[in-house]
Amino acid sequence: MIRLPPLSDYSHAWRALRHRNFKLFFFGQSISVIGTWMTRLATSWLVYRLTHSALLLGITGFAGQIPTFLLAPFAGVWMERMSRRNLLVWTQAAAALQSLALAALTLAHVITIGEVIALGVFQGVINAFDMPGRQSFLVQMVEDRKDLANAIAINSSMVNGARLIGPAIAGVVIGAVGEGWCFLIDGISYLAVIASLLLMRIRPSDARRTASTMLGQMQEGWAYVNAFRPIRTILLLFAVVSLMGWPYAVLLPLFAGQVFHGGPHTLGWLTGASGIGALVSGISLALRKTVVGLTRMIPLAAGMLGGGLILFGLSHTFWLSLVLLLFVGFGMMQGLSASNTVIQTLVPEDMRTRVMGYYTMAFVGMAPFGSLLAGTLAHRFGAPRTVMMTGSVCLAGAVWFTAELPKVRAVMRPIYQEMGLLPMEDIRG
Repeated sequence: MIRLPPLSDYSHAWRALRHRNFKLFFFGQSISVIGTWMTRLATSWLVYRLTHSALLLGITGFAGQIPTFLLAPFAGVWMERMSRRNLLVWTQAAAALQSLALAALTLAHVITIGEVIALGVFQGVINAFDMPGRQSFLVQMVEDRKDLANAIAINSSMVNGARLIGPAIAGVVIGAVGEGWCFLIDGISYLAVIASLLLMRIRPSDARRTASTMLGQMQEGWAYVNAFRPIRTILLLFAVVSLMGWPYAVLLPLFAGQVFHGGPHTLGWLTGASGIGALVSGISLALRKTVVGLTRMIPLAAGMLGGGLILFGLSHTFWLSLVLLLFVGFGMMQGLSASNTVIQTLVPEDMRTRVMGYYTMAFVGMAPFGSLLAGTLAHRFGAPRTVMMTGSVCLAGAVWFTAELPKVRAVMRPIYQEMGLLPMEDIRG
């Protein structure tokens, strides 16, 4: 007989929502992120429709993400000098303008690939400040540090629920009235998250003045990341997965159009399948009651992502590919959320925004090079062989991290014991 978890486990899974500020953020962001995923799918299909080029899909992904690689460390330092809430209000407003500009050009039927790339660069600049700001702002929205891991898991579940809903809606909208309406819906959806930020009650202590120069603070942050083995090891694997594993999404329009001979609805199904896997990952992490054990999940997640990509490249059966993308999405999000939770748990408050800047650099910053590489390889060898090659590198990264895990645990053990997470002398996470 299958035994379901007790009801107390489900209520425990949503405990971070008892914090008013996080609850506001959750509901506002839930609406906005659906629009964001609509725009992501619509942009990919628009580029494919305009060019039918794997290389230009890669170039568009590169252009939209390279500003994050260049600016994220600077953004992490700058955020220590201002209110994170105010910064997020401005980034969300700027992102709304970017989506509305895409909508206006597309609906007027004058959009060109050059304009898509230019607006993608603008969104990349916004993300360089928005992503580390959002991650470090979680600590201010959730007053009890014991609920931080749960808040990260809930946030991941929300993003991936939207990742499931947004592409499905986008596929229908594109098929009915075109990509421009997806961009318009996205631009309007930002009003929800801006309203939630303005309604929050934040203690006026987030902006800190320092005598150090910004360059000096960036160097301090880099020295901390480089010297602290757990964070350094996690970020290295994270960078490899971001470079080689995550850009498979850039190639999904090619799979939809060339491998499975479909259209935007097919692309929506492929994107939605990986979204379901990621959503299940987020829910499983929300049900956890401790961060202990998460470091073991990180290489397992990278291995699942790599293995799923290899098999996805071999598959030419649509339903089987959807099943494989469930595992790809699960592995992708499990690694992301587990890494984020461990880092946020370990890092001291005075280093938080700087470390999250480097986290964003490893997460989003490596993706443009991966997108460009994936587009180039797909142009040369085809999309299926490309994801098989990149998946193999993810598997190799998982093996390397597993070999490093005993050394990582040795450093984490006294920290977790001091935090009261390890009453015993042994660490298993």
